[in-house]
Amino acid sequence: VQVIEEDRSTRSGTFPTGYPTAEHPPLTSTEFIAQDQGICNPKFMRSTLYVAPASSDMLKNSQIPLAVALTPFARLHPNEIPPPIVDLGELGPVRCHRCKAYMCAFMEFQDGGRRFKCPFCFTSTAVDDSYFAHLDHTGRRTDIQHRPEQYLGSYELVATKPYCKNGLKPKEPAFIFMLDVSYSAVQCGLVSIFCKNIRNLLNDLPKELDQVNSSLRIGFATYDQTIHFYNLKSHIGQPEMLVVGDVNDVFVPLVDGFLVTLEEADVVLNSLLYEIEKVFGETRITETMLGPVIQAGLDALKCADRAGKLFIFHTNLPLLDAPGKLKNREDRKLLGTDKEKTVLQPHIDFYSKLGEECVKAGCAVDLFLFPNSFVDVASLSPVCYLTGGSIYKYQYFETQKDSQRFLADLSHDISREIVFDAMIRVRTSTGLRPTGFFGSFFMDNTTDLEMGAIDCDKAVHVEIRHDDKLPEGSAYLQAAVLFTSCSGQRRLRIHNLALAVSSDYNQLYRVADLDCLTSFLFKQGKRHLNLYFRNVIVVFIMEIHSFHVEAFAVPRFY
Repeated sequence: VQVIEEDRSTRSGTFPTGYPTAEHPPLTSTEFIAQDQGICNPKFMRSTLYVAPASSDMLKNSQIPLAVALTPFARLHPNEIPPPIVDLGELGPVRCHRCKAYMCAFMEFQDGGRRFKCPFCFTSTAVDDSYFAHLDHTGRRTDIQHRPEQYLGSYELVATKPYCKNGLKPKEPAFIFMLDVSYSAVQCGLVSIFCKNIRNLLNDLPKELDQVNSSLRIGFATYDQTIHFYNLKSHIGQPEMLVVGDVNDVFVPLVDGFLVTLEEADVVLNSLLYEIEKVFGETRITETMLGPVIQAGLDALKCADRAGKLFIFHTNLPLLDAPGKLKNREDRKLLGTDKEKTVLQPHIDFYSKLGEECVKAGCAVDLFLFPNSFVDVASLSPVCYLTGGSIYKYQYFETQKDSQRFLADLSHDISREIVFDAMIRVRTSTGLRPTGFFGSFFMDNTTDLEMGAIDCDKAVHVEIRHDDKLPEGSAYLQAAVLFTSCSGQRRLRIHNLALAVSSDYNQLYRVADLDCLTSFLFKQGKRHLNLYFRNVIVVFIMEIHSFHVEAFAVPRFY
């Protein structure tokens, strides 16, 4: 507590990110305003070490892993400037022709501005005529003040057609709300609360800074033992319900009218929500499904050729004889034993495969669960964490006790900054390479992290290891995120970080970042979850301290 208070008193306010190497940032508990000087805001990318160990032996001896926490769309302080959007037209992103690193403040222009040297692979690349500018007496381009990509640590690039799926520019993404209307959902109050509040929450749909109204499309469906789609076109006067009864081979009964803007839906939306509550208020259907519901939402996005997110509000274990059916495997006798981990693992791979299919289509899934008994989150969760989605669980939901928490969660989930159909790649300079990736995503190869969506709260951790001894000077990292914005524009967000290379253990420990290290350890530990995880953390900390004691003769704390 004392350290936190001291950091707040001494380091709050403006924090220059540093150049040519990064400054050690304040603690995450300290409110600060980052000033981008060529290194990205630590809210976007934060390292466990703010110097790079010169060799793998040094890193191994220190017992501290080199890793970065990447939150590419982190929420910024109101006084911080978001990454500017750069549009280079038909030229597209300027990159090293060898390693494909994107333009950054560390690129060195040579030959009068006709070439630039890449700090990641040391290759020289010719400058396109349309991007050429002369150099001044300091070796900087004369147009640098008009080129944010050359002096900022974070920026966005408008992507050209080669960066789009099938070479086609994307359409505006969509939010699809899929509501369980079975007996359990009605009795616990879920249907009533949803129908009475969702319209007001939609006023806060995410949008670009220069937009008045959100470009996102919205769609509504309900389900029990069948799936009900709703036509929201304003000209029809009253909403239309189309029912899909074949749950083993679901299809989308309409495309035009299912996904519309909030302005288009406004005429019939209140009427729809009233009718849903009225029509299903006396239902006696108890068994329900989930797999076909997610598949139907995914197919709706595919038919509309849009990326998007599914908001699914579900009550109990999907026991209906349909794809994705689960069985009750709750066994309290296993709790606290070595076999407990079997209950924490998926029972079937259906939802994992469905999650992979969703990622490929640029679809994320958020599950809001309202169970009165065992619901097998372990089996359902892959469809969320593989797509970059979230799970919210309200066990034994009671309207008076839990409705405010549910509405607060839903409001935050709807309104927060989000991008879709995303892919992340981390590049490092010669001598380093990313080896471990931790977080909620899908990997189809060894380098790219794919997500249906990324919001401002999502972070991934990337472990960095040595390929060779690092040259003197600096080590560089670049995170590139390819995504579709909420307005339907394909863009890249680039974050850059430079660390001074050092052979001094004392300096290494002095600039170790406890916040990033702690979060990395827990992300890493989730992958190897067992009863002894706490002991592993304790031993890890003791090993760090033990080497520190031997190297610097400091007092032991145990």
